[in-house]
Amino acid sequence: MADGLPARLGMGCAARGLRGRRLAHSGATTRLQQEYDAVVIGAGHNGLVAAAYLQRAGLRTAVLEKRHVLGGAAVTEEIVPGFKFSRASYLLSLLRPQIYSELELQRHGLRVLPRDPYSFTPLLEDRSPPRSLLLGHDMAQTQQQIAQFSQKDAQAYPEYEAFMGRLVAAIDPLLDAPPVDTAALGQGSLLQRLRSLRALQPLLRAGLALGQQLPRYYEVLTAPISKILDHWFESEPLKATLATDAVIGAMSSPHSPGSGYVLLHHVMGELEGRRGAWGYVAGGMGALSQAIARAAASRGAHIFTEKAVSRVLLGRDGQAQGVVLRDGTEVRSKVVLSNASPQITFLELTPQEQLPEDFTRRIRHVDTRSPVTKINVAVDRLPSFLAAPNARNGQPLPHHQCSIHLNCEGTHLLHQAYTEAAGGHPSSRPMIELCIPSALDPGLAPRGCHVVSLFTQYTPYELAGGQPWDEQARNAYADTVFDCIEAYAPGFKASVIGRDILTPPDLERVFGLPGGNIFHGGMSLDQLYFARPAPSYSGYRSPVPGLYLCGSGAHPGGGVMGAAGRNAARVALGDFTHLRQQR
Repeated sequence: MADGLPARLGMGCAARGLRGRRLAHSGATTRLQQEYDAVVIGAGHNGLVAAAYLQRAGLRTAVLEKRHVLGGAAVTEEIVPGFKFSRASYLLSLLRPQIYSELELQRHGLRVLPRDPYSFTPLLEDRSPPRSLLLGHDMAQTQQQIAQFSQKDAQAYPEYEAFMGRLVAAIDPLLDAPPVDTAALGQGSLLQRLRSLRALQPLLRAGLALGQQLPRYYEVLTAPISKILDHWFESEPLKATLATDAVIGAMSSPHSPGSGYVLLHHVMGELEGRRGAWGYVAGGMGALSQAIARAAASRGAHIFTEKAVSRVLLGRDGQAQGVVLRDGTEVRSKVVLSNASPQITFLELTPQEQLPEDFTRRIRHVDTRSPVTKINVAVDRLPSFLAAPNARNGQPLPHHQCSIHLNCEGTHLLHQAYTEAAGGHPSSRPMIELCIPSALDPGLAPRGCHVVSLFTQYTPYELAGGQPWDEQARNAYADTVFDCIEAYAPGFKASVIGRDILTPPDLERVFGLPGGNIFHGGMSLDQLYFARPAPSYSGYRSPVPGLYLCGSGAHPGGGVMGAAGRNAARVALGDFTHLRQQR
């Protein structure tokens, strides 16, 4: 929710007189038909990817989105007039390279702005100027930065990067295929058994690729990230900076077992062929969703906004036969794919009598705790950090394009922030990832101004004592965040024109993220691969024939990856083709 902070124009900022504009969306002039081959619930990036592949294969496909804008959490919205925010997700790396090429996203307008350097951690310390840690793709320069804190760590860093790179390369193929259906291996039909045996191949290849190092890599997947980083490094600023990728979006501490996998999840992407690179989407994250929508629409897909689905329509045989909209309109289809969370899909949209009790119990018990409050800020100048003051001309410096990590002097600060939230209290010194996409994409803000993304944690979904997340609580937490930033970059608070505060309940209400969880459910090992969203249902099919899950609540999980959408579409296409051949 925007907190009502009055808009204010500062020196050099040309924001006066601009009004909010609604983004255009595909399918705006297309009429909704009564019947399609496939209906996709929700126009998040995974739903759009699924629709593009379904339509590409010849299935007449419709996408139905309840909001006024496409993209789910990958949207660009003008909350403060003249300022275009990536309101929820804000960086791109994980999108599968096959999706770029197969959907020709560049041809449909996608432009990505790579970042190098990519990470900046300024310190609060009693020296002038304070030190900072700047990480980039030039290994020699990165080692020089690390050597400020530890020569030993500087020497170890290339080996650490290579070690993690081998694990990522081994796991990477698992993202592009459904998990093995273990039940079908023992008791399924011959066709199901053959499918399961084929699905085993990526898993076996991953194990063979890791070879004798498998026990060490197993430790990375299961141990606390603090233990892994302590093995490699001794300097706290480096360990805390790296640990942020292990806890981001997760209600967990660097000392929580299994946090190592979340780190891998955030370093396994690539951008323009460079593994682990992250970048900004020109025009904001909504421009990515628009490019995917154009790829689908160019093939004939129908994409609609403000079409809220109220339930999945089932036939007498229990097969999904379409959906019913909130206004009562029925849209028939042969298959239904849901980009909504497992909780919305199976506990709200699907008739409960059609689902096994054990399945619904497991969906109810998925851990959806979220520590995230996202704050979008319009400012009239670039933040000037004590550790790296601005240039006299006010133009962006290399560190301004980075993910800027605040309150990351040591992993103990991250653990302390987590502990406070675990007790129901917003962190008094939260972990802050500050990004300024307008440093590389000036069109996001009026001349001289900037948009600032603050991805902060930890904040509990439910406050201690049953206190509500009302405007007072939202503003109090945002003020705490701004006070922290002010300590690193004096003058930041005076530069603020407006802000948009999204606590965990707000993220749930606006974007349909269960518990405010950006991954549609925790990325802990007990909720991955075979068990996502529930054991025996990790292959995108659901207990309802013809109903598939294609969002982040399915394998391989969250992030702007598109893998769940692509994989689910391929599974649904295989089933659709098999049924058509039988007829």
